[in-house]
Amino acid sequence: MQTTIPNPPDHIVMVATPYCGDTRLARRVLDELGIAYEFIDMRQDQDAARMVEGITGGFRSSPTILFPDGNVLVEPSERTLRTQMERLQTAGYRL
Repeated sequence: MQTTIPNPPDHIVMVATPYCGDTRLARRVLDELGIAYEFIDMRQDQDAARMVEGITGGFRSSPTILFPDGNVLVEPSERTLRTQMERLQTAGYRL
């Protein structure tokens, strides 16, 4: 799922649970690309969990990744995540 949000963060924020397979995939991709991101464990941060629920229609989907261009990816595939990173770099975002 891809959506947008108003008032995006100025950096990449991943809200997730660390044991999730989709989360491990997303972290691996970002780490391989050398891209910094903030990781928030939604089990420990209830405000972040509620934010994810608001974005996903009530689900605690892991990972939910917020980008500085306002895009949000929910449980993205590797290809979708890599495409989003290319878009950000092409648009001039410092990653």
